[in-house]
Order: sequence, then C-alpha cells, then structure tokens
Amino acid sequence: MPWGADAPLVRRENLVLGLSVLLFVAAVAGDVSVAHLGSWDPALLLILAPLVILADIMDVRFASMRVSGAFLGLLLAAAILGPAQASLLAILSIVLDTIRCRPRMVWAAVNLAAFAVFPLLAGLVMHGAADAIDASIEDAEFGLAIVAGATVATLSNFLISGTAGMIVDGDSLGQEFRRIFVPLLPSEGAMVLLSSLIVFAYAHTGIVTLGMLVALFFLYIWLLRELLLSQTRAQQLDERSRQLASLQVGVLTAMLKTLALRDHMTARHSAAVARYARALAREAGCSVEEQDLVHTAGLLHDIGKFIFPDRILLADSRLSDEDWEIVKCHPYQGAKIVRNVEGYGPVADIILGHHERVDGKGYPRGLRQDQIPLLSRMIAIADTYDVMTARDSYRKPVSRAEAVAELRRVAGAQLDAHLVDLFVAMVERGDLVFRHGDDADFDAELDFERRVIEYAAPRTEALAA
Repeated sequence: MPWGADAPLVRRENLVLGLSVLLFVAAVAGDVSVAHLGSWDPALLLILAPLVILADIMDVRFASMRVSGAFLGLLLAAAILGPAQASLLAILSIVLDTIRCRPRMVWAAVNLAAFAVFPLLAGLVMHGAADAIDASIEDAEFGLAIVAGATVATLSNFLISGTAGMIVDGDSLGQEFRRIFVPLLPSEGAMVLLSSLIVFAYAHTGIVTLGMLVALFFLYIWLLRELLLSQTRAQQLDERSRQLASLQVGVLTAMLKTLALRDHMTARHSAAVARYARALAREAGCSVEEQDLVHTAGLLHDIGKFIFPDRILLADSRLSDEDWEIVKCHPYQGAKIVRNVEGYGPVADIILGHHERVDGKGYPRGLRQDQIPLLSRMIAIADTYDVMTARDSYRKPVSRAEAVAELRRVAGAQLDAHLVDLFVAMVERGDLVFRHGDDADFDAELDFERRVIEYAAPRTEALAA
C-alpha cells in the first residue's frame, strides 16, 4: 500500500499542505539569498514574463497531469536572467493561473511550491555547471549546463507533484513515472534543445533576436499543445470504444444468460458445440485466431433462438410447418443480433451459415460447398454431433458409434466430407469429451462474458488505433 494511503484524507491533505508551504518558504529564502546573481534587466523581464504567463494559459491536460509550455520560458529565464528571477516569474505565473483555474487548496499549494522550487534549482544547476566547465552563455558548451538544469527542474517538478499524489491519493510513484514522466521525455528534450538555441542566438545577436524568437517559441508551444491534445483525444476515443464494446457485449451476454434460464439445454448445447468446433479447427490446422473465432461463434450460434416463443423453445413434439419456418429464421436473427456488436461481423457470418448444407438444401440462403464459410461448416458438424449424442438434447441420445455412422452417411450431402473425416478421427481417438451433466465442463465453456470480451478486446483496440 502506498505510504499514507491508510490515513484519513484530511490528515493526508494537511500533511501535503504543510510540506508545500515549507517548500515554498524555503524557495523564497533561496531566491533572496541568490537575488544578486544574474540580471534584473527590465527589458528582458518584459519579454520573458508574458512568454511564461501566456504559455501557461495555453495549457493542456495529459493523463492526470497538466502540461504547460511555460517550462520553456522558465528555462530561458533561468539561463538568461538567473535562478531567483526565473523563480519569481514562475511564482507570478502560477498565482495568476490559480486565480484563473481555482484548484483545491492542497493542489494550489503543491503547484505554488513546485513552481517556486524547480526554476530556482534549474538556474542554480545551470550556472553552477557553467562555472564548472568555464562556459558562458556565448559558448556552445553552455547548452550542457542547460541540459543539466532542465533535468533537475523536470525531476524536481515531477517528484514534488508525484509525492503529493502518492500521499493524498495513494498513487504509486513508479507507475506515475512510467505513465506520465516517460512519455513526456521527447517533448522535454525538444524544450531543452530549443532553449539552448534561443540562448545561443540571444547571446550573439542581442535582445532584438530574442524578441523575434517569440514567434518560434509560441509555434513550438502550439505544436506541443496540439500533440498532447491529439494523444488525449486518442485516449478518450479508445476509452469510449471500450465502453461501447463493453455495453454491447453486456447486452449480448445478458441475452445469452436469459436464454440459458429459459432453456438450459440450449445453453449446454452451445457450450459443447463451442468446444467441439474449436477442437475441429485445431485439427484442421486453423490459426489460433480462427480457433478463437469459431469458439466464440459456437457459443453464440443459437442466440437467434431468443426470438422463439416457449411453445417452440420447449417443444416436446413435432413442430408445425408455421413453427418450423420460425425455427429456420434463427441463423439470420442470431447473425443480425451479433452483427450489431462492433467487430463481430466475422462471428455473425459464421452464425448465418451454420445451418447451410453442402448440397445447397440448407437454410437460410441455400449456399453450396465452398460458398459456406469454412468455420460455419465446422459449427454444423459439431452441432449435428452434439444434438445426436447429448443426454439433454431434443431427442433420445445415440451412442458415439451410431453418431459417427450418421455423420459419415450425411458427409458430402449435408456436411463437409473432409471435415467429417477429421472430426470422426478425433471422436475415435477419444479427444472429444463434453459431459453435459457436469457443471464444471459446462461452466468452463459457457463463461460467456470472459470469452466474448476476449474476442472483442483486440478488435476494439484495432478500431481505436
């Protein structure tokens, strides 16, 4: 459990509030002690102050972090003006931002402390590193000092915000580092590079060039903002796609479970067909994806029976011609239902064809031979075998030997002959076992929600990508 997560929220917030105040006071004391360093040039302050403030206004939300282009302006201030001056600009910027956004007091204090601390540290490290390598802002080597200062600034800013989140919300600092800090490294690197170029240009050409670089500065901020907004939109689209898929699959699952309550025999039959069809697909050399597809179709192949009135669904005698016409609609109705779920078109196609016959006498479309989808032909064999052998089937069950004999008899007319040979071989090897009276076997195959969502997940991700 993250540190402090078991403490009352008010106590944790008060702790963070107190630590933030101490950090802010320490930063201000640091500003006073180093105020003599750097330059208090009014012209430079007038150029850099609007940059920092306006860049902060052009912020964007990314994950749980608020990203602002003000960081670039503060790097410039730390490099050109000095640590105390950069910290002062940051404090001014965050105060105005607090008035504009009105965050909760604890987070206002955290932001104030972070913005007071990281520009101060950045400036101290920059100028300390520059002294160590004997470089001034006119030298290209000063770029190394900017890299050092920016690294310290980024880490200190993250650590202050991340530690506050860990204490208040129980967030994991390591997870936040991977989720937020790491993805921002490329943009932070670009900020450092741009800062170095601007500082170098200013050092060699003066304040006029610095003013001209304002346009480039805001162009970068705009590009960064659009990039982060696009990533945020992509995340939102992905989340909405997942929510839609979950809703659709939830409706489908509810229908299946309702059907199972109405007719437990149909539910167990669907589970058996799913198991047999997957085994046949594996025997036929189908890919894992095709095996998953035929298994999902097996689970859902009789969902069209949801439309059956009880006189048909629970019938124990011969159906009338009118009722039989309703029965012949269930592949179409099942496919229609399933096709409404995003990404389930292939499953719907299999369901639609599972009562077709290779001689063209099946329904609902009278397809022949290879016109019938391969996986539909597999479902047809598994369906036929289970209806004949299941104890809770519509008819009195027959032995495996009798079922095999019947499969061979209709091979080439009703069923695909090659697939029948493969299926019979598995039966004779004892590879196909489904105990209709065993709840463990039933539950293992009829775990609708997990299996259906497993099939939907990669397709939802592909659609959102």
